[in-house]
Amino acid sequence: MQELIKQKLREIENEHELKVLFAVESGSRAWGFPSQDSDYDVRFVYVRKPEWYLSIDDKRDVVELPIDERLDINGWDIRKALKLFRKSNPALHEWLASGIVYRDELGFRAELLQMGNELFSPKTAMLHYLSMAKGNYRKDLQGDCVRIKTYFYVLRPLLACEWIHKYRTNPPLLFQHLVDELVTDADLRREIDELLRRKMAGDELDLEPRIEVIHAYIDEKLEKWSACASEYTDSIPDCTARLDALYRRYLRLAWTK
Repeated sequence: MQELIKQKLREIENEHELKVLFAVESGSRAWGFPSQDSDYDVRFVYVRKPEWYLSIDDKRDVVELPIDERLDINGWDIRKALKLFRKSNPALHEWLASGIVYRDELGFRAELLQMGNELFSPKTAMLHYLSMAKGNYRKDLQGDCVRIKTYFYVLRPLLACEWIHKYRTNPPLLFQHLVDELVTDADLRREIDELLRRKMAGDELDLEPRIEVIHAYIDEKLEKWSACASEYTDSIPDCTARLDALYRRYLRLAWTK
C-alpha cells in the first residue's frame, strides 16, 4: 500500500501541477489503533507554481481524491495550511506529528514542528478535542448496547484534553502513549487494553453491551472538561511575518529544486 500511495501522490503532482511538501497518515493508523480493515487516510500539504497565486480570483485551496473504499487522499495548499497553523489548528498539528510519513520534502514539516509548541493554543486544542469526544459520544455511545469500537474515538480526545490540562502542550498522537501516561485506574486500564487487543486483532466490534467502567470514565471526564474549557485563554504570539517569509521561501525552493 505504501508504494500505491506514493504513486498516487506523484500522479496528483503531475495532474494538478503542484509539489507535495509532506504527506502522512492520519486517523486510526496514525493514532495507533487500526483494525485489520482500516482504510488509509493520507493527508498532505502542497505548493503550486508562483503564478498560480498571482490571480485576481480566489481559487480552490484543497485537493480531495477519494481513491477507493480503502484509500482516501486529500491535501491543503501551503497558504491554507499556514493560515491554520497560525491559529494552532489541531488537525494540522496531528499531521505534522504523524509517525507514518509517505513524503517529506525540503524541510517544511520539520520547520513547522519546531514552531509547534510556540504557537500552541491550549484553548483551541481543548475545544477541538472536547467537541470531537462529545460528537462521537452522542452518535455512538447511547443506550445499553453501543458501538464499542467508538470508545477509542471518545477516549483518545478525552485523554488529549487531560494532557493539555496537565502539560499545556500538544498531546501525543499515539493512543498508547496517552494511556500509559494518564490512565492510572487498574480496572479501566485492563478494559482499555483488552478492547485495544480485540480491535487490532480484527475482532468485530460493533453493537455490544456497554462497558461500564469505560462509560463511567467518559461521563466523568466529559463533565470535567466541559466545565473547565471556558477557563482557557489564547496567548498565541503574532507570527504572521515569520510565516509569510516561510511561505515565500518554500514557494521558491519547491520550483528551483
